[in-house]
Amino acid sequence: MSNQEFYRIRRLPPYLFAEVNQMKAAARARGEDIIDLGMGNPDLPTPQHIVDKMKETVDKHTTHGYSVSRGIPGLRRAHAAYYKRRFGVDIDPETENVVTLGSKEGLANLASAITTPGDVILVPNPSFPIHPYGFMIAGAAVRHLPMGPGRDFLTELKYAVQHSVPTPTAVILCYPGNPTAEVVDLAFYEEVVDFCKAHGIWILSDLAYCEIYFDNNPPPSILQVPGAKDIAIEFTSMSKTYSMAGWRVGFGAGNKDLVSALTRVKSYLDYGAFTPIQVAAVAALNGPQDCIDLHRETYKKRRDVLVEGLAAAGWDIPSPKASMFAWAPIPEDFREMGSMAFSKLLLEHAKVAVAPGIGFGEYGEGFVRIGLVENEQRIRQAIRNIKKLMANRDEIIASWNAEQNKA
Repeated sequence: MSNQEFYRIRRLPPYLFAEVNQMKAAARARGEDIIDLGMGNPDLPTPQHIVDKMKETVDKHTTHGYSVSRGIPGLRRAHAAYYKRRFGVDIDPETENVVTLGSKEGLANLASAITTPGDVILVPNPSFPIHPYGFMIAGAAVRHLPMGPGRDFLTELKYAVQHSVPTPTAVILCYPGNPTAEVVDLAFYEEVVDFCKAHGIWILSDLAYCEIYFDNNPPPSILQVPGAKDIAIEFTSMSKTYSMAGWRVGFGAGNKDLVSALTRVKSYLDYGAFTPIQVAAVAALNGPQDCIDLHRETYKKRRDVLVEGLAAAGWDIPSPKASMFAWAPIPEDFREMGSMAFSKLLLEHAKVAVAPGIGFGEYGEGFVRIGLVENEQRIRQAIRNIKKLMANRDEIIASWNAEQNKA
């Protein structure tokens, strides 16, 4: 029997990054030096005081048993204190937040908790894959909100609600955006909250990149909007803020009913992260925060090197205001081939891996996502390689066209 017969697996499309990942692995197996700017995997080390707390705690045998699915009390209190100092928002650590195994797990399990088969969920497109597919796995009907140049989110939201039957259950937000790096202000959230309240729609906000910003305007939280907790839950993560991606610590905070639903589902599925990891996360949130400033400055320098260098190479891309990604329109001469083929060409001819925009949804076509996840020296090497590709574009495109004609 084929697993394609399983209903939930059947609803998932082929993983569109797989082909590029296979090419990347094959190139490395041949000994090629691939500069990987594709996956958003932080290369900066976890701050030492966090690692030290983990080591200290793991030596205590009493921490090796089952932990707490919803998160140890000290971690929930530390997260509530973070919201108070960063956003001025009061969070009840007993009823309004829950620790998750990264924000991705939280989003997926909340989808399972609140979805009735056939529910309509509104998801921006392009978007991080867990946003639509977490709900598709749960049995929802996902309606995509087209995002991109010349499109306004609120206009798309209102149109989708007007033309959806049944009325949508929830809408996903993600700012700073992944993959687009788009940012919004508090006035935007106010409009979304007012509209969703009027139509009885839950709001699920993904705020994983809120500490990686490059100007003097820290991204706001939707929970800063008065009354937002009536309908909204927000997911944050330790992964990017503290370079703790592999530690798998995140949070859901906000509406008590949504937090309770997520907590109840999680209680059947996991025992929480390893207790020493949770204790180390407390040390991260309550300890010195200068590491965040250092990470932010590092990503900013990388952004500037990338944007300025690619411009000099003949590829103009917008400078992201936040996140660890640049959302780059494909150079005009290569645009016709699409983001998957262009990503393959970059890998083959420039030894640079990026994420094809089509992997984030159909409205991601025409773009690639470039991660700021290599040091400046490696980014400069990537730029030099891309510059050579751009200089030989006519020959490369002619060869690609010839191959397409053969196929």
